[in-house]
Amino acid sequence: MFGMRRREFITSLGGAAVLWPLSTGAQQLVTPVVGVLGSGSAAAYGERLALIRRALAEAGFTEGMTVAMEYRWAESQLDRLPDLAIDLVGRNVNVIIATGGLQAPRAALSATKTIPIVFSTDGDPVKQGLVASLNRPGGNATGITVFSGSLNAKRLDIFHELVPRTKVFGVLINAAAPQAPEQIRDAEESARALGLAVRVVNVRSDAEFEPAFAALAEVRDAALLVSADPLFVARRETLVATANRHAIPAIYGRRDFTAAGGLISYGANVADLYRLMGSYAARILKGEKPASLPVAQPAKFELTINLKTAKALGLDVPPKLLALADEVIE
Repeated sequence: MFGMRRREFITSLGGAAVLWPLSTGAQQLVTPVVGVLGSGSAAAYGERLALIRRALAEAGFTEGMTVAMEYRWAESQLDRLPDLAIDLVGRNVNVIIATGGLQAPRAALSATKTIPIVFSTDGDPVKQGLVASLNRPGGNATGITVFSGSLNAKRLDIFHELVPRTKVFGVLINAAAPQAPEQIRDAEESARALGLAVRVVNVRSDAEFEPAFAALAEVRDAALLVSADPLFVARRETLVATANRHAIPAIYGRRDFTAAGGLISYGANVADLYRLMGSYAARILKGEKPASLPVAQPAKFELTINLKTAKALGLDVPPKLLALADEVIE
C-alpha cells in the first residue's frame, strides 16, 4: 500500500520543478532557486522579468510553487554588482540570470565558476570574455546577445531616411561603461560606411543628459543615435523627454523607448530574447549544462515609429519608412 501511494505521489508531481537530494535516513523535497542579478531596477525591468517568469512557468517552474527566485538589483549603481553577485552565490542558488549590460554577467562570473549563469549582453560575448565561443560556450555561462554594434549601420541608414539633412550624428555613450570604447568604434565605422560622421556625446549619469543634449542641440540639424546601456534603459523616460524637449530627433535600440515617446527605434524583439533567457534557465534546472547551450542571437528585428513625436519635431515620415515599420504609434 505504501509503495503504491509513493508511486502515486511521485506521478502526481509530473513535471514539477523539484530536486531530491539524499539526507540522513530520508529524502527531502527541495525547491530550486533562480537568482536574478540586474544592473537596473525591478521597475525598469518589470516587463522583461514577466517574460522570464512566463518561460520558466511554461517549463514547469512557477515562482512561489515549484521554484523560488532571489532578486538583487544594483539600481544603476554598478559598483554594487560584485557584492550582489557574491550574495547570490552565498544563497546557493541553482542558476543566476544576469541582465542589464556587460557588468552584470562579469560580476556573476567573478563570483562563481561553478553555478550556471544565463546572461544578456549587447556586444560580442567572446571578445568580452564571457564565453569561449558562441556555439560551445565551454564554461558555466551562456545566454543571449544582440550584437547592437553591428546594427548601427542599419539604424543609421533607416534614420537618415527620416532626417536626410543630418550629416553628423551624435552618439550617446555611457562613458563609465566598459563597453564604451567598442560602442564608439562601431558607431564611427558604421557612419563612415554611409559617408556620415559621428559626434560622441558622453554622459555618466542621468544628471548629465540636460547639459549634453543642450550642447548637441546647438549643432545644426542635430540628430542622435542612442547606444545600448542599462543606464539608458533605467532612465528611458528622462532620456526621451530631454531629447524631445531639445527637439533632437533620436533613434533607439528598443521599442520601449519609442513607446515612452521616443521618435524611432530599430532593434531585436526584446520579448523573444527574455523568453529565451527564461527557457535557458529552465533547461539548466532540468540538467543541461551551459557549456553546451549555444549563445542565442535574435531572429527578429522590429522598426517602431512614433508619429506623434515626429509631428511634434516637425518631421515628415517618408511613406517608405511607414511601409517598413512593424508598428506605428499615433
